[in-house]
Amino acid sequence: MKSRWRLDGQKALVTGGTKGIGNAIVVELAHLGAEVYTCARSDADLQQCLAEWRAQGLKVHGSVADVSSAEDRAALLQKVGEAFGGSLDILVNNVGTSIRRATVDYTSEEAEHVLRVNFHSCFAMMQLCHPLLKEAQGGGSVVNIGSVAGVTSIKSGTPYAASKAAMHKVTQNCACEWAGDGIRVNCVAPWYTNTPLASPVFEDKIKYAEILSRTPMKRIAEAEEVSALVAFLCMRGASYITGQVVCVDGGFTQNGWITN
Repeated sequence: MKSRWRLDGQKALVTGGTKGIGNAIVVELAHLGAEVYTCARSDADLQQCLAEWRAQGLKVHGSVADVSSAEDRAALLQKVGEAFGGSLDILVNNVGTSIRRATVDYTSEEAEHVLRVNFHSCFAMMQLCHPLLKEAQGGGSVVNIGSVAGVTSIKSGTPYAASKAAMHKVTQNCACEWAGDGIRVNCVAPWYTNTPLASPVFEDKIKYAEILSRTPMKRIAEAEEVSALVAFLCMRGASYITGQVVCVDGGFTQNGWITN
């Protein structure tokens, strides 16, 4: 029974694992017994994190890669295959970015950049990892990191919302298509979380107060509260859960007009 709630012996790839939610996911999976491979665009950030993780006794590998680049994705998968002996149990698509503007103010380059980083990289990584996940003993698991912006309207920018909604739909479609291959596909959709990416928003006291006013739990999430759900969805204990988009939002998406 205990093994259902552990990840011992599992091989996991987490994209963008040096900061924020990605960092928390790497640590969570590794503490639960998984061997983790991650990537980042900054070699300095990567090496610092690898040193910290290894000092904790965690089995984590990594290399520099920009997963919005097809060339880098191919090189990353080759390195993952070498590190893990051609097997993979878990893929977490965590890389993401946002540019905040009024819809009419986006340049085509800005919109394409957000879609390329958030959606296209996720879709391509799922394609590339499918053969490895299909061979996973006991079934493979994909967890995509979406956003409540793909569920309801928030002030995150239209391209960002569109990219996350697309990730949600790919999650649902692939869950059905890949069930016969023994691969589960789920999505975790956070609301505002205490990460470096979101910190500029929190520095605006008016915006911060507005965020809390729309959140029934009256606080933002910690990255570990998101990574905990990611880890659960990768476990054998979640073996009948697939095709789900689960919001980690303190009740935000269900708030309506209720105040407390």
